[in-house]
Amino acid sequence: MWEVFVRPRRGLSHGHVGSLHAPDATMALRNARDLYTRRQEGVSIWVVPAAEITASSPDEKDAFFDPAADKVYRHPTFYDVPDGVQHL
Repeated sequence: MWEVFVRPRRGLSHGHVGSLHAPDATMALRNARDLYTRRQEGVSIWVVPAAEITASSPDEKDAFFDPAADKVYRHPTFYDVPDGVQHL
């Protein structure tokens, strides 16, 4: 099983578009091209073995993302915006 990511245009990020079965990376790329870019929707394709992807669990969201909560400088409320500043 391979996960497929396609970049639609230069300058954009690759996005996950689906999964497919293939015996090796070369066949995975060819199958991904045929399946996910039939109408020339992409300029680049990544294929990644599904077994190689490690993800956090949504059930452990609070414990996993808690360390970011104690960095107040990452929140816009930490900064004072002067009067007259527009488009911020």
